[in-house]
Amino acid sequence: MNLARCLFVIACGALWSGGLAAAPIKRIDIYVTPYYEAPRDPTGTPTVAVHKNYDTLLASNRREDIVYVRDTISRDNAMVTPMTMMVLAIRLYDVGLRDDAVLWFYAAKDRFITLASVADMTSRELEKVEEAIRNFAALAGPVLNGYAFCNVEKQQEMRQKAMRWVIANPYKAMFLPQVPARPGDRQENLKKGVAEIEAAAEKERQYLANPANVADIRAKRQQNGADATYCWQ
Repeated sequence: MNLARCLFVIACGALWSGGLAAAPIKRIDIYVTPYYEAPRDPTGTPTVAVHKNYDTLLASNRREDIVYVRDTISRDNAMVTPMTMMVLAIRLYDVGLRDDAVLWFYAAKDRFITLASVADMTSRELEKVEEAIRNFAALAGPVLNGYAFCNVEKQQEMRQKAMRWVIANPYKAMFLPQVPARPGDRQENLKKGVAEIEAAAEKERQYLANPANVADIRAKRQQNGADATYCWQ
């Protein structure tokens, strides 16, 4: 299974089967050390260690601080790590901007996949990065996709928008000489990574274009309580 498909399966796993809490989930309470630790007290603030310029803002419970980070990264993102984008997605969800949270979650996964197509993620310097992204996908993904699939059409809009953003805004860190690289030309390997996220998105689009598949997803969500958990207003 390629990385794009693997991350999608990890993130979506809780959607199709299994019981979920009936109470609405309004915060993403996860721990992916050393990058993110949700507060133990709902009134507290998380511990964030992803980007020195954004850590304090991302740890804030003020919506305007999280929006500021979102808007700044939208404009200036060449060296923003996928972990930073994952934490941004979590904090957007926490302050009630759930559509934006889904968009940045998908963008974070796609940025990581393009990174992994160029950089040697098995190297000592980078192996912890892949572990962190898998943990973010496994822990935050079910909540973010749980909300995203309240509306399949909107989910697909966010999925395509995130992919286009990643293609238009390549992660420049993958070209730094100090970053261990996979064999081959880095630009050519990036093209392979872009092809991978495009193929994964297209496979997902085709699957969700089948009304029977969408009906099956909706039936399972009714059975496992996903709508009551994630589709609150």
